[in-house]
Amino acid sequence: MEISVLGIGWLTHAGYGRIRSGLRQAYGSGEGTHSLPKKGILLHPVKNFGRLDAASRLTVAAVSLALQDAGIEHAPAQKQDIGIIGTNDEGSLRSDLEYFRDYVGGGRTLSRGNLFIYTLPSSPVGEAAIHFGLQGPLLYAADERGSLAPVLDTAAEMILCSETPVMLAGKVRDNEAVYLVLAGYAGRAVLCDVSAARSIVETTPDVAGMVQKFSRL
Repeated sequence: MEISVLGIGWLTHAGYGRIRSGLRQAYGSGEGTHSLPKKGILLHPVKNFGRLDAASRLTVAAVSLALQDAGIEHAPAQKQDIGIIGTNDEGSLRSDLEYFRDYVGGGRTLSRGNLFIYTLPSSPVGEAAIHFGLQGPLLYAADERGSLAPVLDTAAEMILCSETPVMLAGKVRDNEAVYLVLAGYAGRAVLCDVSAARSIVETTPDVAGMVQKFSRL
């Protein structure tokens, strides 16, 4: 069975878009990830979007764009056998530090529970799974480089082993995020096969660079 990429969603500090459908939208003055709920890329309101940590906001937005690019419909009450795997190059360190600063500021007796829930590196993909009703495998892949290549390998292997028919695979880095939708070829329009995608992500660490190369396919 050939594993194919059905769609890709991405965000950078400058804007966001989808690869297969050709969407490329720049942020306006004063806009950024905090503006995403108003931009129409989240088809259904995300509960407490403003309270999500930065990695979770980027992950949810990139997954939404990727699913749209792949033509996969979703709704809060619609459960789907789709898995998700994500990575970054710092785990949950940023959220851990924010939680500890809040803990110290509170006299080492209390810290906000809303900060505590993001002290796990799997929290961003967990938020995406909850919102999009993903009931397939959920994993965080640790890699000191935050490379997307082994993430794609794992996602493809899970499909080949019949653990799920569709996998979302992506990464978050600083203010950037990219997620790909992978599936066994089923006669629908595809962007490329997973080997072509892997050759791009393995040699291009930044999301803006990936977008340029994927857009040429």
